[in-house]
Amino acid sequence: MATMTAAGMGQMGMRSRTGSMAERNRGLFDLQRKARRGPTPEVFFAKHIDNSRIVKADDPVRRREMRTFTAVMGILFVLVMVYVWQHFSAIEVGYSVEAQKVQMEQMREENRQLRLTEAQLTDPGRIDRIAKQLGLDVPQPGQVVRSDGGDPNAPVLAQVNTPAMQ
Repeated sequence: MATMTAAGMGQMGMRSRTGSMAERNRGLFDLQRKARRGPTPEVFFAKHIDNSRIVKADDPVRRREMRTFTAVMGILFVLVMVYVWQHFSAIEVGYSVEAQKVQMEQMREENRQLRLTEAQLTDPGRIDRIAKQLGLDVPQPGQVVRSDGGDPNAPVLAQVNTPAMQ
């Protein structure tokens, strides 16, 4: 087979001088096809090579490049993680603020309801009706005793109490 290929190459070598490269390649292909023995596939055998004794040569330039690349990628990773942490912290703070706003609105509504209930319960007309149902009368002068120990008939100065904002 090798002699046929070599002989064919000699013939093709002459043709290549007179013909083009495509003709040369086509001729080589035809020779290889003729050298095959029918439609059987070619068989390749695996050759096991023992590379256990081969030692890789040290390359300081490559090592420096890899260290630089690792450092840059590490810094980039840290920067991305800081950005992600800040982003999620901002989202968490936003949810917390919204929850506190909802809680504040609920407390304001509850405060309004409690003030309304207090106003209804301390209504003098209501207290007077309940007192009459229980058989109580209007107190006589001198009958009311104040807890601060002052004179019950003494004039009282008006005071304004502003509610503290919460």
